[in-house]
Amino acid sequence: MRSHTFTKISLSVLAAFSMAAVSIPMLAQAQTKATAQVQAQQKIAIEDVLQTYAAQAQQLYANSVKDLEALQTAINAFASQPTQATLDAAKAAWLQSRESYGLTEIFRLSEGPIDAEEGWVAEAYGALEGQINAWPLDEHMIDYTLDADNKRTSGNIIDTIGKFTPGGEEAAEVDVTEITVEAITELNENGGEANVASGYHAIEFLLWGQDQDYNNFLEDNITNGAKTAGQRPLSDFTSDPFAKRRLAYLQAATNKLLADVKTVAEAWDDKVDGNKGLYRAAFLSELSGNNADKNIPAETALRQVLAGMGVFIKSELANERIAVAVLTPSEEDEHSCFSDNTHRDIVRNYEGFKDVLLGQLNGKKIGPAPYDALGQAEKQTIDTLMGKIEQRLEKMDTLAKTSMHFDYQIMPEHKEESKNIVSMKNDMRKLGDQMVPVASAFDIKLSEEDVTDAEETQI
Repeated sequence: MRSHTFTKISLSVLAAFSMAAVSIPMLAQAQTKATAQVQAQQKIAIEDVLQTYAAQAQQLYANSVKDLEALQTAINAFASQPTQATLDAAKAAWLQSRESYGLTEIFRLSEGPIDAEEGWVAEAYGALEGQINAWPLDEHMIDYTLDADNKRTSGNIIDTIGKFTPGGEEAAEVDVTEITVEAITELNENGGEANVASGYHAIEFLLWGQDQDYNNFLEDNITNGAKTAGQRPLSDFTSDPFAKRRLAYLQAATNKLLADVKTVAEAWDDKVDGNKGLYRAAFLSELSGNNADKNIPAETALRQVLAGMGVFIKSELANERIAVAVLTPSEEDEHSCFSDNTHRDIVRNYEGFKDVLLGQLNGKKIGPAPYDALGQAEKQTIDTLMGKIEQRLEKMDTLAKTSMHFDYQIMPEHKEESKNIVSMKNDMRKLGDQMVPVASAFDIKLSEEDVTDAEETQI
């Protein structure tokens, strides 16, 4: 009986070894095939991710141009007939234009047409981000402000007829007898980064006026305190001696802003005509002939995208736009301090990041995205971070709309609210670091230093 059992066991073992002998080579062959398939899919994925990114850039910049055209119409109507109704309409159009432009800021810091500072991209498109969205802004250079004694300052662009020289080192004199696109272009950041004369925030200041932080100024209908949005009177555009110059400045700055954003939008056009569409074609390695040397290898293009995404959400959004304001704390360091629209800037900047990471527009999936290449564990890490960020964003945004402006939430006496914003900032920084494993999923090497601006403000 024992001998019979042994024989059956021996046969079973031999059969198992025989199957194993067959299975091991088959398994190795299957693994090799699977690896080859993954590698092939990965190569396609990189190219497909770039296609999605290009489509997002084209659509989001087109939306921004459309809203800026509406702003231009509203500003022209206000200049033609300055009333409280047309002023309010211009403000509403400015706020809407920020909603669409905020989503495009994720395309910054990736050596693309918005802010590339060297090479043919810079030569073709002019690194216009500094003309479009530079901040913080020294409002004293553009127009009067009220000091603590409620007295107007002077010696600005608006009240200077003739030659104007900004403050700062190596500032160049500019003729502002007529306020033109050319004049404010020359003045922008002339003598220093805070000497902002063009772009969204110059228009914002002209529409809203100074962001007061004294405790004896106009009532804030939301928080009933001093930290209110600017309260520029309509008379600045009607009966004031410099009313016509303010209106001229608004029109020139808006015309310039629209033209500058159009230049960037056209870089992402899907048809090449001169510089129009040239960057998109190079980004997707579609150029031939004399322009073929401008093509950007797919791996290089994706590396630039992922590094830029990391730097944007970690160093620009979390650090410069949130941490500097909340840890100073100072409403002057708000991104849109004159209009008290900083909460929307933050929300839309984050949503732009999320759209690109997930390959979507307006919450709808449109194509392959960086997130898609991740394993389940890496996805879970990112999902957890985004969930926490979005909860904190919702709290900040709701408070700002209903009971407590952003500049109140950052004050140390509001411990719960400021802690919420600090925690959101910390999670955004962690999310920026996650671009390192995202890159690794495409066999692209990034380090945490690559997704951190070496010149970010140290607080």
